[in-house]
Amino acid sequence: MTQSTSSSSTKAHVTKRRIIRMDGDIIIGALFPVHRQPPLKIAFTSQCGEFWEQYGIHRIEMFLRTLDAINNDPNILPNVTLGCDIRDSCWYSPVALERSIDFIKNSIASVESSNLTSAAANPQCHKPREKPIAGLIGPGSSTVTIQVQNLLSLFNIPQIGYSATSLDLSDKSLYKFFLRVVPSDKLQARALIDVVRHFNWTYISTVYTEGNYGFSGITEFQNMATEANICEAVSDKVGNNAEDAAYDKVIKNLKGKPNARVVVCFCEGMTIRGLLKAAKRLGAEGHFLFIGSDGWNVRKDVVEHIEPSAMGGLSIKLYSPEIEDFNRHYFSLRPKNNSRNVWFREFWQERFECYIEGPDRDLRYDTECDGEERLQDGFEQDAKLGFVVNAMYTMAHALHQMRNDLCTNTSEVGLCAEMSPVNGTIFLQYLLNVSFTSYSGDSLMFNRNGDPPGRYEIMNFQRLLTDNGTYYYDYVHVGDWDSGNLTMNRESIQWPSPSHGVTSMEVDSICSKPCENGKVKQLTQGGLHCCWVCIACKQNEIVLDESTCRACAQGWMPNEDLSGCLMIDIEHMQWGDTEAVVSIGFACIGFVATIWVSLIFVRHHNTPVVKASTRELSYIILIGIFISYLTTFPLVAKPNLVSCYMARVLPGFSFSLIYGALVTKTNRIARILAGSKKKIMTRKPRFMSASAQVVITCIIIGIECAIITVMLILEPADSMLTYPSKTRVKLVCNTTTIGIVVPLGFDCFLIVMCTLYAIKTRNLPENFNEAKFIGFSMYTTCVIWLAFVPIYFGSDNKVITMCLAITLSASVALILLFFPKIYIIVCKPERNARSAFTTSKDVRCHIGSASANQSRSLSASNDSKDR
Repeated sequence: MTQSTSSSSTKAHVTKRRIIRMDGDIIIGALFPVHRQPPLKIAFTSQCGEFWEQYGIHRIEMFLRTLDAINNDPNILPNVTLGCDIRDSCWYSPVALERSIDFIKNSIASVESSNLTSAAANPQCHKPREKPIAGLIGPGSSTVTIQVQNLLSLFNIPQIGYSATSLDLSDKSLYKFFLRVVPSDKLQARALIDVVRHFNWTYISTVYTEGNYGFSGITEFQNMATEANICEAVSDKVGNNAEDAAYDKVIKNLKGKPNARVVVCFCEGMTIRGLLKAAKRLGAEGHFLFIGSDGWNVRKDVVEHIEPSAMGGLSIKLYSPEIEDFNRHYFSLRPKNNSRNVWFREFWQERFECYIEGPDRDLRYDTECDGEERLQDGFEQDAKLGFVVNAMYTMAHALHQMRNDLCTNTSEVGLCAEMSPVNGTIFLQYLLNVSFTSYSGDSLMFNRNGDPPGRYEIMNFQRLLTDNGTYYYDYVHVGDWDSGNLTMNRESIQWPSPSHGVTSMEVDSICSKPCENGKVKQLTQGGLHCCWVCIACKQNEIVLDESTCRACAQGWMPNEDLSGCLMIDIEHMQWGDTEAVVSIGFACIGFVATIWVSLIFVRHHNTPVVKASTRELSYIILIGIFISYLTTFPLVAKPNLVSCYMARVLPGFSFSLIYGALVTKTNRIARILAGSKKKIMTRKPRFMSASAQVVITCIIIGIECAIITVMLILEPADSMLTYPSKTRVKLVCNTTTIGIVVPLGFDCFLIVMCTLYAIKTRNLPENFNEAKFIGFSMYTTCVIWLAFVPIYFGSDNKVITMCLAITLSASVALILLFFPKIYIIVCKPERNARSAFTTSKDVRCHIGSASANQSRSLSASNDSKDR
């Protein structure tokens, strides 16, 4: 083993440039971040930050132990010794590129040496050089790895990443000579999406570290989030070593969307630390749940001294079981027994803040190290040591298979001429075809992009209780993601709390709460599909989907949970309804009364009272009254074709019977008295006989029947559904306003004519042709129909209005026209004599003149004869 050193530092915390070089038949290069990235204020690329124990010292020691194990394994590269060339990348691209140039120099020198025809012929012209590396392991950062790969690919040097997860490195058109033993960030983004979906977080924010690792990872996550209907409230970026003000700005932006409590960070560890510290400064501790990528992992340095702020956070850890024998080896190391790690003495001094006498003494410390310091104190094994082991064995297995294929005599010590030096292009194909069982028992293989299968552990940073009642903080394994399958132990998760207390209440990260039953979403914030306000559906609408209401068809109404439409019960008049019972009751009373009056009239057909009232017309009126009462039944019956036709025909027809006969009767009386004012009556008025009166009445009834028939032809009767409101359906007859007005209009004309004749004959003698009672009947009927018109057309219950109007009209005619005669026939039979119906000698007639003083004597026999 040889060690090379060159000094170039004036800062106390910046170490000398060192390398570890171990000779062998094949040299494997390695870049590890022995030191942290230099602060941004330092512009010199040769300077680095403080020592990085986990990422640097741990990995170097694991690399050296694995190298020893491979060299001691007779089944891998027998008779061949692997050597190494390890350099410090400082987690910084300029430094890593500078150190990589040395690898390139050796490769160029190797090519030049192979082109010489005889290197030994003139040794003074060719100076021996160090062997070139067959391949490179590392560096750690994706951003640094991309820069180094751009350089190495120019010289066909394969590179294996042990922690570079950027998905850009899977592009073989750009990074042909790269493969890795850690899964791509594409799988990590999928794991993060599955975690977010598992807890139904639909409204989140994202933060990423500036650089390829953060940008490419968060871009992939955002694309997947869009496909998964996950909304992004805030997306921000920040530098890994940015000032506090930059982190404060990010937290302020996050606080601007307080409902987005989950913050997915595709960040390096120090970026997470900066965000947690800013959250503490700005009073946002416990409000946000930070979910970190593998850059956070289970690193103690990320949460050191800010544990309460980090409590409840979730992080992604690449599946890499702890290597137990490494701990024993590491704890046994001392500066005096670890001379091959050229950084170890310097690290020891910084780790324990003491000095060791020698050329590399750290002048910052005054206390001398006694060699008994304990590495166990504060020790946390690097989570990616297993990937360093896998990277080493990938190199070894590929070289082993390549040697078996290219070298005819594998028992020969060292390499054959075909592998001196190792052809990087050929070696790459063997690397891509490697397949073996890793130290953890998993099968390791690579796809065509040089990526292995993905497996992650979900870690939760928790506050735990010791047996003696004190608290401490640590990462707890709460879930696994293996090739797309997520399992979570939700009960074991501790969630962040502003009070820093332990809580099992899950974090909600939604823009808007789900809408209540009967309400739908109306998007806000420029149409962002996770943010909405809830709008209630209208009275007759159902919830078609979460954002759409749909109106039910006419006659249908929403069910209780607004998931579908139900047919509305059809309303129509029932026989048991109060209005129907009342209407039918009046009609039945009217039936009985009409039949009783008719029977009395028939029985006393030839008595003076019946004869004086014009028997034939009286029977027609009684028939009309009977039909009027009968009209109630089709009106209150369930509307159908038959009942609707009857409802259209009977009212007008029944009134035409009543008022057609009354018009004929009153016209006859008026004509008789019109002739009485003449001094000399030359002849009796025409059409005064009973038969003539019946014919005239029939003509009037025929006119009404013709009108009804025409209207039925123009508007055929039938039942129909109406919709008084969105929640009601009524079955009614399809009667229009014209269908009502036209037939009844002619009846109204008859009523008006009867009324006029009644007014003209109002002063007739009490015993002459019941003129006074006809007048009373007409006056009352006019009042009824004047009230009926506005009530009927302004009321929703038109059927009852029509029934009562018809019944009242018929009852008025029955009572005023017939009950006085029934009273005489039944109660005063002595007045039912011929002498009682003789016209008075003094008649005042107001037809055609103000007064007629002429007295006439009309014999009862003539009057009876005319009737």
